[in-house]
Amino acid sequence: MIDMIEREDPVISEEEAAQYDRQIRLWGLDAQKRLRGSRVLLAGLGGLGAEVAKNLILAGVKGLTLLDHEQVSEESCRAQFLVPVTAQGQNRAQASLERAQNLNPMVEVHADTDRIEDKPDDFFLQFDAVCLTGCSRDLMVRVDQLCSQRNIRVFCGDVYGYYGYMFCNLGQEHNYVEEKPKVVKPTGDSNDGPEAKKARVDPNETTMVKKTASFCTLKEALEVDWTTEKAKASLKRTPVDYFLLHVMLKFRTDKGRDPDPQSFAADSQLLRQIRDDVLESLAVSSDLLNDDFISYCFSEMSPVCAVMGGVLGQEVVKALSQRDAPHRNYFFFDGRKGNGMVDYFGPN
Repeated sequence: MIDMIEREDPVISEEEAAQYDRQIRLWGLDAQKRLRGSRVLLAGLGGLGAEVAKNLILAGVKGLTLLDHEQVSEESCRAQFLVPVTAQGQNRAQASLERAQNLNPMVEVHADTDRIEDKPDDFFLQFDAVCLTGCSRDLMVRVDQLCSQRNIRVFCGDVYGYYGYMFCNLGQEHNYVEEKPKVVKPTGDSNDGPEAKKARVDPNETTMVKKTASFCTLKEALEVDWTTEKAKASLKRTPVDYFLLHVMLKFRTDKGRDPDPQSFAADSQLLRQIRDDVLESLAVSSDLLNDDFISYCFSEMSPVCAVMGGVLGQEVVKALSQRDAPHRNYFFFDGRKGNGMVDYFGPN
């Protein structure tokens, strides 16, 4: 793994130290240097993409490229805050650029209006992290496989109505440090009794512990074999959001878009059919995902975008700064219940 500090050795100026003072106090100067040396690609400037962009720019990455070929629509103006209401018909990345840059002039923010599907492999290799929102399953799998071979962190995320998910692949060996309370060893004085010989935690002191986590590819995470006895036994504690994700990705593959409130009746019927087909192909019962989900998976809900954008942005920052334990490897959020869940899918 390439250490960003060694590769670019970014220098934190006095102005930057003042700008990032609070977060330097939170996660340390070395972590901020790693962020300051990192370039990130963000694909998709919908509601979720805008939240992620805001969080990464404020955190202080070196550069952020906003990639989106879509035009600003009426729904875009409702779902995300970076595009002005007067920008309808303009490119979403270009329309988001001014407000995004104004968040933090120290970050190099660029807009790219090309289709992500048309980008060659070399395009993705110039970044330290790639974050994909609103992309098809095939494209996400392609980019993930490409980047994982070059130790480039990959993040995927989407918001479907009240539901949201995030996936990350940080490579087979992701190194990070975690702050833990310091354990004080006993002095060894036998006259103080047995209690004095026990190690104790000092709440006033902490120590940095080096750790390693391993991740699988998106393809592996999506292609779990549910016919094995071990997988069948785990079904009861498996979040239904995982199967909902399969349904929504299949809808996007088949229709080239997400469910549209303007065609609610037709899309609802199609979602039921896709649900049955997907769960049958996964060899699991269709009862796992009842019809209730259909009424709650249309459009991007701004509050859900805010939650998912916070989590996704946080995970990118943690991965680039190599500070604190990452979510491994899925995070699901259900806005109806107001709760989220981290779970791992893929080979152990």
